[in-house]
Amino acid sequence: MTFYEMLEQVMALLQRHGRLSYRALTVQFELDDDRLDLLKEELIDIQHIARDQDGRMLVWTGGTEIPPPASASASPPPAQQVITQQDLSTHVASPPTAPHTHEAERRQLTVMFCDLVDSTKLSSQLDPEAYRDVVRAYQSMCTGVIKRFDGYVAQLLGDGLLVYFGYPYAHEDDPQRAVRTGLEILAAMGDLRKRLEQDKGIQLAIRVGIHTGLVVVGEMGSQGRQEQLALGETPNIAARIQGLAEPNALVISDATSRLVQGYFVCQDLGVQTLRGVPQPLQVYRVIRESGVHSRLDVAQTRGLTPLVGRESEVTLLLERWQQVKAGHGQVVLLSGDGGIGKSRLVQTLKDQVANEPHIR
Repeated sequence: MTFYEMLEQVMALLQRHGRLSYRALTVQFELDDDRLDLLKEELIDIQHIARDQDGRMLVWTGGTEIPPPASASASPPPAQQVITQQDLSTHVASPPTAPHTHEAERRQLTVMFCDLVDSTKLSSQLDPEAYRDVVRAYQSMCTGVIKRFDGYVAQLLGDGLLVYFGYPYAHEDDPQRAVRTGLEILAAMGDLRKRLEQDKGIQLAIRVGIHTGLVVVGEMGSQGRQEQLALGETPNIAARIQGLAEPNALVISDATSRLVQGYFVCQDLGVQTLRGVPQPLQVYRVIRESGVHSRLDVAQTRGLTPLVGRESEVTLLLERWQQVKAGHGQVVLLSGDGGIGKSRLVQTLKDQVANEPHIR
């Protein structure tokens, strides 16, 4: 069975049942990871008739029209590839009686707002088609960087982008991801700016603002047009902070700064009053990364608390180090649950051997 024959069967099943688990699809159609990813991309990103839920299943979001069947000349699928309602009963929930609506969630999000500088002036300098090409090149460049850091482009607002870090998938370092994305976008804009200046004789600049806070995020809009939007003051503050930035600069709020402290070199811009925001906010311009790669490196600048209760483990590591120096190679596996101090033990060993010849 070809990929498109399989795709048509999955579309029909998905429309009929409302949702299908990845596990059921993998078993029924003998999918490997690559084919499953291709199927998800086709249904979610290309056809826009499904969405992922919790990384476990596809949920139908298309209309009521049944996907067209394969052409009459196509060979019918083998008997073993036909899914029945009974086959799916252990994997697929009961079909919904009404169109499924993704429930809203309270989340801590880091929101980035990116916008072109003097876009009105820029649009007056170019033919509409040329201006469209410029905006598309800028948005494409930004989107590529955002995806690398697992950000979510919530909206393309003309010449602006609204981006979430922490939705739909959360990471413990979402604020860091957001700030690194902003810096990467500014760096990539340098190359794009040079090319556009040479090709079209225009100066292109952007501003980036980032803020972290509580939101309620979920589907907004009617069945014909739905978007995953975060409501609350956080997106508005991110947009206002973006307006404070100089061209080709990244500005973050104090809330974001506290979460990324030590990882970046920042310039204090003082307390600023933002339109529509009742309380003034402390903001910072991000200059560059500091070179710190772990929270322990950050903590060391303030001084680490004493390591307690790990004397035997430290002694073992140092004994192995002595054996290494004597010419007897050693391998040590350090494992355990999150939060018990594995990284701190590694840091202790690094400190002990810092003044001795070694390669890390």
